[in-house]
Amino acid sequence: MGKYAIGIDYGTQSGRAVLVSLVDGTEIAEHVTEYTHGVMDETLPNKDVELGYEWALQHPKDYIEVIERSVPIVLEQSGINSEDVVAVGIDFTACTMLPIDKNGEPLCFKATHQDDPHSWVKLWKHHAAQRHANEINRIAEERGESFLPRYGGKLSSEWMLAKAYQILDEAPHIYDEADKFVEATDWVTMQLTGTLLRNSCTAGYKAAWHKQAGYPLKEFFKAVDPKLVDLTDTKLSGDVVPLGTSAGGLTDEMAKATGLPSGLPVAVGNVDAHASVPAVGVVDEGKLVMAMGTSICHMLLGKEEVEVEGMCGVVEDGIIPGYYGYEAGQSAVGDIFGWYVDQAVPKYIHDESEQVGKSVHTLLEEKASELKPGESGLLALDWWNGNRSVLVDTELSGVMLGYSLLTKPEEVYRALLESTAFGTRVIVDAFHNNGVLVDELYACGGLPQNNPLLMQIYADVTNRTIKVADSKQTPALGAAMFAAVAAGEENGGYDDIIEAAKHMGRVKDDVYTPIPENVKSYEKIYKEYKQLHDYFGRGDNDVMKRLKSLRHG
Repeated sequence: MGKYAIGIDYGTQSGRAVLVSLVDGTEIAEHVTEYTHGVMDETLPNKDVELGYEWALQHPKDYIEVIERSVPIVLEQSGINSEDVVAVGIDFTACTMLPIDKNGEPLCFKATHQDDPHSWVKLWKHHAAQRHANEINRIAEERGESFLPRYGGKLSSEWMLAKAYQILDEAPHIYDEADKFVEATDWVTMQLTGTLLRNSCTAGYKAAWHKQAGYPLKEFFKAVDPKLVDLTDTKLSGDVVPLGTSAGGLTDEMAKATGLPSGLPVAVGNVDAHASVPAVGVVDEGKLVMAMGTSICHMLLGKEEVEVEGMCGVVEDGIIPGYYGYEAGQSAVGDIFGWYVDQAVPKYIHDESEQVGKSVHTLLEEKASELKPGESGLLALDWWNGNRSVLVDTELSGVMLGYSLLTKPEEVYRALLESTAFGTRVIVDAFHNNGVLVDELYACGGLPQNNPLLMQIYADVTNRTIKVADSKQTPALGAAMFAAVAAGEENGGYDDIIEAAKHMGRVKDDVYTPIPENVKSYEKIYKEYKQLHDYFGRGDNDVMKRLKSLRHG
C-alpha cells in the first residue's frame, strides 16, 4: 500500500477534505461539507440581530463539522487503512479572523456575547472595517512606516489590523475580553492538535508581520489608538512558524471523531491560494499563479524584495522557502458572473438554458464565444466588490459602458469576462514593469476547469500562455503537500515542499496560447479600460464613493 495525506480546504461557502497519494498527487477521494450557517451578511444565527452594510461573518462550528463529517467519509470511500495516512494539512480563505479566550474558545460561543456581531468570525470579505483601514493607512503614511510599501502602500480592510481596530473601536468590551485574535486557519489547526501556532503566511500577508522586523512598532499602534499599543504583545502574540512545520499531533478526541490515528502530524495552517502554488508545480520565478474562483488571488515568486503598487504583500518564505512571495488580487471575479446570472439575465435566457439542458453560464459562454473582441461595443470595470489590487479600495464599484437598445445578454456577459481579464492585466503589468518578471500564467480553481472562453480571453489580454491545474481541488492538494512536509521523509512524506512539488504538482497538457489578432484588438480596448480605471480609481472622479455615502444615508 502507498502513503497518503489529507488536505482540508476551507472556502467561502463550504469545506472539503481530499485524500491524496504522496506518490504522484492523485486525488483518491474527496468530500464537501456545506457550511450550515453559510456566510452571515444580514443577521446573526438567531435572526434577531441585524448586521450592517458590508458585514460578512461565519460560525466556527461549521469548520469543525467539515472535519468531523468529510474526513471519515473520504477514508470510507477510499477503503484505505487509516494508518497509511501520514499527515493532515489545512488551507483557508484569509484574512478570516476570530476573537478567542485564553482556552481557545471563540467568544461567540459564550451566551453573554452571542448577540454581539464582533464576537463572531469575520470572513475575508468583511469590508465594514474600511474606515479603520483608511485611518491605519493615513497614519502609517504620515509616519513613513517602513512596513507600508511591502503592501503596495495600503493595508486592506479585509486584513487583521483593520478588523482588530474595528473591534476595539466599536466593541471595546469584546476587545478587552479577547485573549487573542487568530486566523481561522490557525484556530482550526489548534482544534486538531491542542496547540496554537501562527503560520508565517497569514501572519506575513494579513497581519503585517515581517521575518526580519516582526510586527509594526508599538509607537505606530499607539499613534492609531493608545489602546492598541500592546496589540502585538497580547492579541497577536504567539510563535510564528514556517509553512510545512508540524503544529503537533492529532488529539485523542479528534482521532476518535475522524478515524485517523492519534498523534498523526498536522501541518500549520496555510492560505488557500498560496497553497495552490506548489500544487501546480511552481517553485521558481517568472510564473504567476491565479487562484480563480469567486475572487482571484495572484501569486508570484521573486529573489528580491521589490515595492509594487497595490500588491497585497511581499513576504520572505511566504509561499516557497528561499523566495519572496508576492500576492495581489481581485475582490470579485466569479462573483460578478454569478451576480449577472442571478440578478440581471432575462427570463428568456433562463428558459433557453432549461430547454437545451445547459447551465445559464454555459449557454452565455457559448453565445459569447461567437463574438469577436470589441464586437459588443461594451467595456466594464471589474469593481463589483471593490478593488483589491492595485488601487486597494473597497469603496469602488462596478461600471458598464456602451449599452444600447441592441445590447444582448451574451455581450454583457463577455464584457464582464473581459473586465476581469483587464483587471488581471493591470496586476501583471504592475509586477512585470517593476522587475518582478511574469513570463507565463498558471490557473487553478473552479473557473479554469469549466470556462475555456474565459481562459482564452485572459491569454489574449495578457499576451501570455496559460497552463491550467490538473487538479480540481488544487488548494487541498497543496495543503496535503505541506502536510507531507510536516510528516517528513522518514515518515513517508517529503523533507521540503520543492521535492513534494516534483512528485505531486500537476498541470494539464493543454495550454492556452494568445491569438495574435485578438491580442491586437484587446490592446486597444485595454487602453480604454486603463483610462476609465485611473479616472474613477485615482481620485479624478469620486462619484462611486459619493453614491455609496448616499446609500449609507
